[in-house]
Amino acid sequence: MAARVSGRVAHRLPGALLAAFALAALVELVSVAVDARTGQLLAKPLLMPLLAAYVAARGGPRLLVAALLLGWGGDVFLLSSADGSFLAGMGCFAAGHLCYLVLFGRRRTRAGQGLALGYGLALVVALALLWSGLPAELRVPVAVYSLLLAAMACRASALGPLAGAGGALFLLSDTLIATGVADRPQPPAADLWIMLTYIAAQALLTAGILRSRPRTHD
Repeated sequence: MAARVSGRVAHRLPGALLAAFALAALVELVSVAVDARTGQLLAKPLLMPLLAAYVAARGGPRLLVAALLLGWGGDVFLLSSADGSFLAGMGCFAAGHLCYLVLFGRRRTRAGQGLALGYGLALVVALALLWSGLPAELRVPVAVYSLLLAAMACRASALGPLAGAGGALFLLSDTLIATGVADRPQPPAADLWIMLTYIAAQALLTAGILRSRPRTHD
C-alpha cells in the first residue's frame, strides 16, 4: 500500500510542480503589471526553483537543473539595488547560458549558418545602438554576455522549434533590459514584456530540452 501511494505521489509530482510554476508566473506578471513590489519579491524567486524541481521530477538533465538554478541566482541579484548586483546577476545568467550550450551539443541544421548570420548581425546592430548609452564599466561585460547569449539563442534552434523560440525570446528579454540600462527608448510596459518573454523563454527551453532528451540524467 505504501509503495502504491508513493508511486502515485511520484507520478503526480511533476504536474503539481508545473502548476505551481504557472501560478507563480501569473502572480509575478500581475505584480509587475500593477507595480506591486511585494508580489514580485514573493513570486520571482520561486519561478526557476519550481521549474528546476519539475525538471528533476521528470528525470531531466542535471545541466538543465543547473541552468535554471543559475537563472534563479540571476533573478535574485536583479531584484537588489546593491552595488554590483547587476554584474552578479549577469554572471549567473552567463553561466546558465554555458550550461545550455553544453546541453545543445554539436547538432547542426540546414538553417544553422543562416541563423548564425542573422543572430550575429542582430548582435552587432544592438551593441552599436546601445554602446554609447551603457555605463563605461558595463560595456565590455555586456558585450561578452551578449555574445554568449546570442550563441545560446542560435544553438537552441538545433533542438527544434520550442527550444529555438525559447532562445530567441531570451535574447529579446535581455535586449529590452539592456535598452533600459542604456537609457534607450523602450516599448510601453517594458518591465512586463521583459518578464513575460523571460518566463516564456525558460519554459520553452525547458520543454525543448526535455522533449529532445527525455528522462536523461546527464
